Amino acid sequence: MSEQLKSAELNINDIYDEVSDWHVNAGGTKVVAKRMSGRFRRLKWFGMSVWLIFFIGPYLRWNGQQAILFDIPNRQFNFLDITIFPQDIWMLSLTLLFFAILLAAVTSIAGRVFCGYFCFQTVWTDVFTFIETRIEGDTPQKAMKFKNSPNTISKVSRIVLKHALWLSIALLTGVTFAAWFTDAYQLWYDYFHLQASLAAWIVLAMFTIGTYIFAGFMREQVCFWLCPYARLQGVMYDQDTVLPAYDAERGEPRGKLKKGAMDSSKGSCIDCKVCVAVCPTGIDIRKGQQEGCITCGMCIDACDSIMDKTNQPRGLIRYASYKDLHHNAQPAPLYKRPRVIIYSFILMMAMSGVGYGFATLSSTEFQVIHNRQPVFVQLSDGSIQNRYTLKMLNKTNKTMEVQYGISGLEGATLHGIDHSVIIEPGKVIPLQALVRVPDGELNTELEHLTFIANVVSNPGVSVQYESVFMGPK
Repeated sequence: MSEQLKSAELNINDIYDEVSDWHVNAGGTKVVAKRMSGRFRRLKWFGMSVWLIFFIGPYLRWNGQQAILFDIPNRQFNFLDITIFPQDIWMLSLTLLFFAILLAAVTSIAGRVFCGYFCFQTVWTDVFTFIETRIEGDTPQKAMKFKNSPNTISKVSRIVLKHALWLSIALLTGVTFAAWFTDAYQLWYDYFHLQASLAAWIVLAMFTIGTYIFAGFMREQVCFWLCPYARLQGVMYDQDTVLPAYDAERGEPRGKLKKGAMDSSKGSCIDCKVCVAVCPTGIDIRKGQQEGCITCGMCIDACDSIMDKTNQPRGLIRYASYKDLHHNAQPAPLYKRPRVIIYSFILMMAMSGVGYGFATLSSTEFQVIHNRQPVFVQLSDGSIQNRYTLKMLNKTNKTMEVQYGISGLEGATLHGIDHSVIIEPGKVIPLQALVRVPDGELNTELEHLTFIANVVSNPGVSVQYESVFMGPK
């Protein structure tokens, strides 16, 4: 028992030593990541290219209108021929749930790959740093030399060019974001002619300034201090999660390469620190998994290139699980991992709900409210009368002509709506309707009644609403 306690104390002390050796850049030094080619860099470019949809989407047209439009003033979302109104908000809720659980599921399987390849902060920062390294130098030494050089015309012009390109991208980001909520081409016209609304100017200013500061200056500090996802990632990992990891058993003890030959008493790591130089957050992956790691795999590309040059097998730094590194065991199959199974079940339920919503999405929304004050009225001729409020929502982009009727109750007649009703796109027309039943036709105090709304302009559209007719006991 005492030997086990001593072993546990040693392991805990090792962990404390490792954590105390972590370096978290709090903004005191500027991270200038060296850019290297490799399979994960190509994969990163592919992931970043997904954001082209953000810039292209608002300018796509469909039937003469913007294909995708979040029309907040009119409280509707237009997607091709589909219009979604607040009554269908549950579909949006399920969609958001789907992406939230998808993020958790992916994190439990392969770590923060969203951060490394798709996160807007990572993507914009990578573009901004790409511009900076092309202008000022792609290594900390070159960047420092440029910074300390005299203020010549060449230096000032290069600095102005860098910030001009940054501001151009930031402005384009702001305009594009605003274009998702209004007609994109009209928005550009309004901006150029200084006719845009106050909300449009506020959105442009917020996103331009935010993009310029976050991607140009704060960079990895946003991931360290502002993003909550970095704080939550630990609870999503387990021993089967695959992450970029350093194989200490193979790499230690480290030793410099001498005269092109490897020292047999040393490990594979030659302490070149290229893995640190390429890291966009400036961490040393050899010190273990850290908060700053966004699992982008740049350190793997760097280490593999060094292994190739020293004629050693690749994989000193690789995507690996805790089981692989510490127990020489492969990760459990996905279908044997309870967390993944639960996530997958929620994903399927959410996607099924969204699919059902789109499959049953109607061009109208019909509702009938029975007025209960009074519940019924007995007229002078003995007939019983009930009052109803009819509400019809036009969820199409065209004017709708509607004719109302009733069925299901013998002898019942509809009054107060003797003509068809015109409903504009996205509008609701509430109407007061009276239903009368002759004396003696009611068998019980509560009878079923069906209201029918026929769209005259589109004979194929007809909706019904089941209601009740109330009479005396």
